[in-house]
Amino acid sequence: MRVLLAEDDAQTAEAVIASLTGAGYVVDHETGGEQAWFRGDTEAYAAVILDLGLPGMDGLSILRKWRQAGQTFPVLILTARGNWNERVEGIDAGADDYLPKPFQMQELQARLRAILRRSAGRATPVITIGPLSLDTRQMRVSMNDVPVHLSPQEYRLVNYLVLHAGRVVSQPELIEQLYARDFELDSNAIEVLIARVRRKLGADLIKTRRGFGYVIEMPAP
Repeated sequence: MRVLLAEDDAQTAEAVIASLTGAGYVVDHETGGEQAWFRGDTEAYAAVILDLGLPGMDGLSILRKWRQAGQTFPVLILTARGNWNERVEGIDAGADDYLPKPFQMQELQARLRAILRRSAGRATPVITIGPLSLDTRQMRVSMNDVPVHLSPQEYRLVNYLVLHAGRVVSQPELIEQLYARDFELDSNAIEVLIARVRRKLGADLIKTRRGFGYVIEMPAP
């Protein structure tokens, strides 16, 4: 999934990018407030990690402008340790969670997974849809309680479709969320990826909606 990191501290940003990239996220990075606001306002992100102390435009102003413009992506704010009033202001402005500095990368990943789940209406880290079980903590997939080995790219596809189960996801959206911008793709890359996953998880799990995209359907109640 594509994440925007708005952080002007080079050392922190480098560590976060390495951690999230290793966990399978596609990360865009901005160091200035105006640039971060523009990216979030004009591009599609699954989530944003937002430092409040950005130059040019502070994080709270950015967050308020996003929410006023109707942007609903989840936002994890980074704040200085002990600055409780900033954390309160951030939550009131529309942040979904906060993380005080300094922090451990494992906690950052856990909080990011949690706000992504909540934004998709999922309360628990293990999501079950029919025979499919997705463990977002361990990044593991099972069918009928039998673990299935997926490549990192195959897992990212399943994870995104599961978090958006019941909604048809277009090919351009999948490309946007699964691949870095400078990654050279074949024209049929998504079809090939879908075919590989279907061979491992069954042909009926991911449905094709001709001319629209792909969907993992929610089972009937």
